[in-house]
Amino acid sequence: MGNIKYILKRLKTMDTKAMKEKIDSIHKKTGRSKFGIFMDMQKCARKYGAGYMDYDLFEMYNLTPAQRDTYLTRGRNNDLVTKYCDLDYLHIFQNKDEFNTIFNDYLKRDWIKVNGTPKDKIIDFMNRHKEFMAKPIDGGCGKGIEKINIKNYATLDEIYEHLTEEGANFELEEVIKQHPDVAKINPHAINTVRVVTIVTTEDGKSILTVPKEERKNLKLVTHVICAYFRIGTGKRFVDNFNSNGMVAPVDEKTGVVTQVAIDKKKNTYVTHPETGSKIKGFQFPYWDKVLEMVDKAAKVVPEMGYAGWDVGFTPDGPLFVEGNEFPGHDIYQLPEHTPDKIGMMPKFNFEKE
Repeated sequence: MGNIKYILKRLKTMDTKAMKEKIDSIHKKTGRSKFGIFMDMQKCARKYGAGYMDYDLFEMYNLTPAQRDTYLTRGRNNDLVTKYCDLDYLHIFQNKDEFNTIFNDYLKRDWIKVNGTPKDKIIDFMNRHKEFMAKPIDGGCGKGIEKINIKNYATLDEIYEHLTEEGANFELEEVIKQHPDVAKINPHAINTVRVVTIVTTEDGKSILTVPKEERKNLKLVTHVICAYFRIGTGKRFVDNFNSNGMVAPVDEKTGVVTQVAIDKKKNTYVTHPETGSKIKGFQFPYWDKVLEMVDKAAKVVPEMGYAGWDVGFTPDGPLFVEGNEFPGHDIYQLPEHTPDKIGMMPKFNFEKE
């Protein structure tokens, strides 16, 4: 009776049409009964915190219970955020102007917030940069970002009116000049590496377990959990996986791309489909500087102890494109990248007894 109540509760909050489509797709691949797939989905939801999207994306229907237990699911990812992040500090990562202000030393480019800034300063910014990025302050997944070239407008006033129209809330950024080796793979987007970190005390515990008045004296340790190359496709200027991008795992110690890239439709790529540039085996420049940068940055606001840093590469070194308060979980353990069928959860086991 308890299981039935749980399932009925889940159904009320699910996109049942999308779930049915996933069940139909898995049924065609495996030949298993649709009811059996549905019941197994609910079992994975209860036991591992996996939604139907996780179940399909990680192909949990092909995993043993022991293998399933190694996967970082949506539910478990939310638990990690709760464990390591003080939710009162989330706003720093959720608002790009706040993030840029606090982590300005790691941006290494000119930027300015539009709303609340005098018009003459915005015009000065546009005079300095004939092309720039306009990003929604609270946007995510690359949505709403515009690349503005002033030659496409009659006047700077026209651009200003667009940036300040009702409902708009942009911050503007100088266009990043990408390192030529990274640009060879895809020149249209700033292709980044998502580096995920956890900050703990020396004994591997969340700093949230320590009273606030004692945190200033803590010796903090940054754990680099994983790194993933995010690659744009087409002529899109964003590299997000959910915007038709691709991902490939990077060895977090060496900065070498270890496997092929994959898109959300699970197509795999040894080379970029448009440029033909090699993806697997690519060595990122300045990797030692990347590790140094994320180590320092992760300790700036240690109350946000679980974070994802999108690192860009320029001819002069690495920089941050943005930070993520919910680092995500869907791109880190795709079937093609986990031939041993072992997920990400073992990498979070660093607490000392």
